[in-house]
Formats: sequence, C-alpha cells, structure tokens
Amino acid sequence: MTWETQVHSSRGTEGIRDGVPEHMLDRCKLALQDDFLRKAVRFTADKLRSKKDAVVDHLGHWEEWRERGSAIREETISHLDYYLQQFAENVEKSGGRVYFAEDAGEAAQTLLDILSAKQAKSVVKAKSMVSEEIQMNEVLEDAGIDVVETDLGEFIVQLAKEKPSHIIIPAIHKNRNQIRDLFTAAGGKNLTTDTKVLTAFARQYLREKYLHAEVGVTGCNFGIAKSGTLALFTNEGNADMVMNLPKTHIVLMGMERVVPTFADFEVMANLLPRSATGQKLTTYVSMITGPRAHGEMDGAKELHVIILDNGRCRQLGDENYKDILKCIRCGACLNVCPVYRQVGGHAYASVYPGPIGAVLSPLLNGGEKYTDLPFASSLCGACAEACPVKIQHHDMLVHLRQQAVGNHYPVAGERLMMKGFARIFSSSQRYRLVMDTARVCQKPLVRDGIITAKLGPLAGWTKGRDFPALAKESFRRRWVKLQRELAASGKGGQRK
Repeated sequence: MTWETQVHSSRGTEGIRDGVPEHMLDRCKLALQDDFLRKAVRFTADKLRSKKDAVVDHLGHWEEWRERGSAIREETISHLDYYLQQFAENVEKSGGRVYFAEDAGEAAQTLLDILSAKQAKSVVKAKSMVSEEIQMNEVLEDAGIDVVETDLGEFIVQLAKEKPSHIIIPAIHKNRNQIRDLFTAAGGKNLTTDTKVLTAFARQYLREKYLHAEVGVTGCNFGIAKSGTLALFTNEGNADMVMNLPKTHIVLMGMERVVPTFADFEVMANLLPRSATGQKLTTYVSMITGPRAHGEMDGAKELHVIILDNGRCRQLGDENYKDILKCIRCGACLNVCPVYRQVGGHAYASVYPGPIGAVLSPLLNGGEKYTDLPFASSLCGACAEACPVKIQHHDMLVHLRQQAVGNHYPVAGERLMMKGFARIFSSSQRYRLVMDTARVCQKPLVRDGIITAKLGPLAGWTKGRDFPALAKESFRRRWVKLQRELAASGKGGQRK
C-alpha cells in the first residue's frame, strides 16, 4: 500500500501533495508502520557507524583531523568569493567552461541549453545531490531526453520513481525482492534475488547506456581552487565511465564545494570516506583538470561546470547558519540521529534527509514547506559529535524553531498551551496548585507508577512510550518534612 492510499483511507485527500503527506508527522506515522524500512535503516546505520569507529581509531588523532577539517571549511566559506573566482579561472584556463546559476531553474535551463547545443537525446549520470536539488531527471524527461542513473542505488530508486532515502546509500529502504521486480520490469529475464544475478543485470543494462550516451553528468565532491581540478569519490567506477565515454561532460557543483589547495583536499580525503562509509579511502578517487587535451587517449572532449547558488548566499550572510556550508555531504549525521534511524529518509520529503536536511532544507527553500523539519529532532547533539567538520546542527535547529514560532508556525492549540504553560511556571503558587490538582486527577490512570492511557494530550506520548506518573509528594514538601524530622531528632545541624 502506498503512502497516498494509506493516508486517503485514514483522512481523505486533505494534506496530500503528489501522493505524499504534506506534514512530517503523517509521513513519520506511515514510516513507523514499515517494519522492513525501520530494520534496514537501523542495520545499515549501525554498520556504517561501527565501520567508521574502527577506521577512525586506526587513523588516530581524530579530533585533530576534525579541527583541521573545520578550519579548512571555515577559511573557504569566509573567502568563498575569492576561491570560487580562482577555481573558475583555472577551470577555464584548462579548457573547460564555467556557468554560475542563481537558482535551480537557472541551473536546469543552463543544462538544457548545453544539451540542446549538442543536440543530445541521451544522458548518463553519476550520483549528484545537486542534480536532485534542480530536479534534473524530471526536467530532462519533460524535454524528451533519456537520462539514466548509473550509481546502482540511484538506478534502483529511479526505476522505482522514488527519491534517495540516504545521502550515501540511496536505496537503503529496498529489499532484494523489490529490486528483482524492478529489474524484471526494466527488461531483466529469469532474475532471482541472488545479489550476483541482480548486479550482472545492472552491469549489462548500464554498459549499453554508457556506450550510446552523448553526454555524461556528474556531481563534484570537491573543486580544488588552485588548479581548477574536480574530484569525485565513488565505489563503483560508474563516475569514471560517465566522465570518459561520452564526448561531453557536465559537472553540477554546489558553490560551497571548493577547497583552496591539494593539501586541504588531502585532509578531506581522510575525513570524507571514513565518515561516510567507514573506509580508509573509497575504491575510486577520480580527479580531472579540464577536458581531454591534445594527445590524450581518453576523457571527454568538452567540460562544462555549472556552479549552483540556490539559496547558499543567504546562508553566507547569516552568522547563525553560515557553518552549514561547511557540510561535505558524508551522511554521518544520519547514521547517529535517533529520529532518522526510526523513520528513514522519505519521511523528510526533501532532497536532504536527517539532521543536515532538517537544517538545510528550510534554508535552501524558504517559505513554509519545510518549516516542520527542525522540530524532528531530540536536540541530543549526536549529529554534531559525528560531523567530521564540527557543524553544530542542534544550535541551528533551535534558531530555525525560533523563526518558525515567530512566524506563527505552531497550530493555535499549541500556542494556547504554551501560553498556559508560561503562566503556570511564572508563579510558584500557580505551579503548586496545578501540580497538586494533577496528582489528584492522575490517580485513576496510574498503574505501577506509570500512565499508559491514551487520552487527550497524553496520547501523543503514550502511543509509543509510558508516561511517568507524578510523585505522590513534591520534592520541596519532602525536603521540608526531612528538615523538621532532623531538627526534632537533634541532628539538623550536624555534618558527618
């Protein structure tokens, strides 16, 4: 049963957009009903976290590496205009072309203009979060251009007509039976759920696409300003095929993905793979400087680099959020987040899920669409501890919540409740009166010291956990009694 069907059956069509519930709470409720999803997310997150811990311990001095990584990103972001200009100039000196796009629409149009000039009708692409930001696949398909994801996980979710549910592992939510069915529908014959059989079909299918594609599109993990070099980290080798077999290579790059020098890149090359997949280094680290030069045997003949703003400049000017531009898209924060581990990525309905998505999505998009995401956090700070460049996600989430409340995000009932809460806690007399009343009213609901009844405002809590009953007597009253007892016994002023 799809999300759309489930929500229609429970609350009609209200709150549905493009088959997905508009409110995160509704999306979370549906995700919590998917036992396979929850098990798969927890298993994968635990595995990635364990592998990361092992390689971090082997590297040693991890906190020093994090400090260095954070300092490099801080330097880059603080002088982003300088490093971007240096990077762009060096790309063009090497024979490439650079385009700056203010928003997703301009980036998509630039991409279409390049493809139109090449009269291209077939595109292969490697994994790219920026391509998700600009909805590249949908834009190209609407223009009659065939576009195929070549990363295995991205290929799976493309066939399923879904979005990635994890920054690093896009198809974390799919099992082998589902993948077999998707591959069979795509033309596979006599497929089983054996991993080797499924991989062999994907390899054969994609190889034909590589050989006939006119244009290859990739993302970019880092652009090295001093040389104009583009660096990509992959484990499947698909990005190398995308960059080298088609005659034209287009790179989609967020404007913050620059590092000043190769020495800085070396630090990132130690931080990113360890934080993302628990590897000392990914299987492939591909670096290109310009298109194919005269006398070279491989590489694309043309290189186009589209650098995307799409709201990033707004973050540069805000001290509360500037540090989010340090992000290197490793996904480590997802693997430790107690919320993401329960509901997965699709509950965020955003290109970027998890803690990074809860911060980045409202900042990049503005408006009210993602206003609820910052509230999907326990503010435990695990994301900040896991982040290789020391981004303080939880501080930003608090600022975003404050903005949302200032813009009257909470529903009227919640605002009324918080006003009542403030009035009660601003007076000790009112507080004692309310708590005494609550102790009396709770008695019919208390069983063995806890409340499990799913009543009124308690239901949101007791659906998933027990609610602790109020103590029979407050601490202050117990303290007064204890002082009296000690005084009566003559021990009140003695210390051991």
